[in-house]
Amino acid sequence: MTDAASLLAFASAGTLALGVTAVATLKAWHEWLELRRLQLEKHKPTVASRGNELANLRERVKRLEAIANG
Repeated sequence: MTDAASLLAFASAGTLALGVTAVATLKAWHEWLELRRLQLEKHKPTVASRGNELANLRERVKRLEAIANG
């Protein structure tokens, strides 16, 4: 092969390799985001647990106010 032809072949191979790597990385990124989305949905607090948390916070505030008032 001539010098220009070999340069074109190497450039084409490099561009192809870069493209394949980019596509694979993008697919992995989307899969990772989907995994995180599923994990967050799995651990999403329910309305009842939020109510319990609010009741616990109110009780703690009442106790702290009682301590502050002596």
